[in-house]
Amino acid sequence: MPIVEITLIEGRSFEMKEKLVKEVTQAVVSSIGAQREAVRVILREVPPWHFAAGGELKGRPPEIGT
Repeated sequence: MPIVEITLIEGRSFEMKEKLVKEVTQAVVSSIGAQREAVRVILREVPPWHFAAGGELKGRPPEIGT
């Protein structure tokens, strides 16, 4: 049973996440021949102040502001 874990910054719409899950599932099915029903996708959403790139946080907590 393939399990795919995706971490992303919170804030995307339900429709965007639904599309992501469907397309990732299809990619797993196509690439390794897994049964669609066996593919598991876990989305982990984090606030932007828990995500950094290049040593810079992507946001600040509301109580701190910009």
